[in-house]
Amino acid sequence: MPSSHPVIVFLHGFAESREIWTDFTRGVPTHYRLLTLNLPGHGTNVHAIRDYSMEAQARYVAEQLRQKQVEKALLVCHSMGGYVALAFAERYPDMVAGLVLFHSTALPDTDEKKANRDKNMDFVRRHGVDKFMESFIRPLFAPANRERMLEQRQLLEDIGRATPETTVLGALEAMKTRPDRTNVLKEAAFPVLFIAGKDDVAVTLESLLPQLALPAQSHALLLDSVGHLGYFEEPELTRRAVVDFANGVFGV
Repeated sequence: MPSSHPVIVFLHGFAESREIWTDFTRGVPTHYRLLTLNLPGHGTNVHAIRDYSMEAQARYVAEQLRQKQVEKALLVCHSMGGYVALAFAERYPDMVAGLVLFHSTALPDTDEKKANRDKNMDFVRRHGVDKFMESFIRPLFAPANRERMLEQRQLLEDIGRATPETTVLGALEAMKTRPDRTNVLKEAAFPVLFIAGKDDVAVTLESLLPQLALPAQSHALLLDSVGHLGYFEEPELTRRAVVDFANGVFGV
């Protein structure tokens, strides 16, 4: 893909990999240059990782973009990928053409969520990643989709099981301790698209709605019968929203 083409970077979430975007990106127009990255410790990027913080992962993304001679990109980011993208935008704002928070938030963990992270880490230490994935993935789908999307659920469980235990524990701790980044949204010189599921138990609509008013240029897609996995649960609607947003960002 010529370097002159506008760039869209896709960042996956916790215990996922770039593989989640395989089908989703097939429908993106060819005038875009697409980059799907494996964040540190995920997918095939499993060399020794010492720092799973959002800031360290943001530095990794910046390094990858510089190696690929990308000066500016639209970031499309699922869940934890959004936490990484917000840390990236905080440190490298001039490299961000636009931001899609795909079931993600700029808020830090609540005390309740931090306690749940601790419980999950304890469970993983005692029972392992395989057992953890048996119960972790299913609730991320909306109730209406949990039984009808068994193939997608199996794919996510397989990706999760392949994630090293050190990565799972490191990422859970890093998400628990990440700071409030609502100021990144308030100060954003780039447009932001929020994609939210009304049945999302991980990033609730109630917690997300006040954030829609923070960016100067804010767009939102709120989806019925969708949980935390809209790229699977409503692929056509969410893809169209991302492409339309990209066209506006890049003036295509």
